[in-house]
Amino acid sequence: MKKSRPILWLLIIAAVASAGYYGWQKFGSSQAGKTQTAQKGPPRPSAVPVSVAPVQKTDFPVYLAGLGTVQGFNTVQVRTRVDGQIDRLEFREGQIVKQGDLLVSIDPRPYQAALDQAKAKKAQDEASLANANLELQRAMRLGEFATAQRVDTQRSTVAQLTAQIAADEAAIANAQTQLDYTQVKAPITGVAGLRQVDIGNIVNASTQTGIVTISQVEPISVIFTAPEDQLPYISEGQKAGALKVIAFTTDGKKTLAEGKLAVINNQVDTTSGTIRLKAVFDNKDHTLWPGQSVSTRLLVRMLKDATVVPDDAVQHSTNGLYAYTVNQDNKAEVHKIKVSYGIDGRSVIEEGLSPGQQVIVGGQFKVQPGSLVSTAVASSDPAQNKVRQE
Repeated sequence: MKKSRPILWLLIIAAVASAGYYGWQKFGSSQAGKTQTAQKGPPRPSAVPVSVAPVQKTDFPVYLAGLGTVQGFNTVQVRTRVDGQIDRLEFREGQIVKQGDLLVSIDPRPYQAALDQAKAKKAQDEASLANANLELQRAMRLGEFATAQRVDTQRSTVAQLTAQIAADEAAIANAQTQLDYTQVKAPITGVAGLRQVDIGNIVNASTQTGIVTISQVEPISVIFTAPEDQLPYISEGQKAGALKVIAFTTDGKKTLAEGKLAVINNQVDTTSGTIRLKAVFDNKDHTLWPGQSVSTRLLVRMLKDATVVPDDAVQHSTNGLYAYTVNQDNKAEVHKIKVSYGIDGRSVIEEGLSPGQQVIVGGQFKVQPGSLVSTAVASSDPAQNKVRQE
């Protein structure tokens, strides 16, 4: 027991020394860290990364957007003008037919017979007229041996037969017309639709069912509407010339054709407060088709030297519209703005911004007035994908 006590005391002394050394190390390093932190001062705020774009001064086209329906410039439902059985169909569905092309042949035999009969009647009456003229000449040569009554009667007979021949000529013309109607021809140039009859069908001039519908697609028209409050601008623009109209797909992603405004309807629809407009397109490549729904843009006017920014720069709040700009110290500044027009990702600024300023178009959700920002300007060439850091 006496030999183990010195060892125990040694262990206690070693433990106390170790604890003291550890405490000294901990306290000393903490104090050194505080001293270094105090020397460095408070941390600098980090810059907010944003994307910027310049405020531009350029000409800005003012388009009036709308929805329209394509219509054939002329549309004709071809019907027969005589009764009869269809012998031949001379067209294909969907074919482009030209004016005067033969479409349908109807059995011509009854009408040919009527024409031959009218011609025979005329020949008969011409023979009677010739005989009457001879009788009149003989009566006139007899002089006092022929009574006046006989001469007058013969003259009347000649006049009657002359009139009869004129009636025969009219009957022949009518019979020839009816015979011509057995050849149904295209009244306009256009695209033939689905036929309503087949070979062997009996058609009648009195029925409403047509043979086929032909729609003219070169040129072609689009009917669309515009708000009535835009009518003064449209009328004013037309004084300088026909206004340009662009037709797009209904989603607005693909341009179909460009044409000109042709007609402004003669009255405003009071129930909807809109005016109907008609635009005409050459449609040489047949991108527009009758009955198709399209989106339209009517170029009302061109704003000269307008202040233009990307739509992404325009921010909304309960107090109105605003935008952030970056000053020379790379700090954000807020500006209340007024926007007059916007289309194709660009907006016209009436008040609040000036050409040459840099507006923030990306990263605004982290920006506050006076925030330090780090700007990045994307290259105008997407293929290069270059970014300039400032």
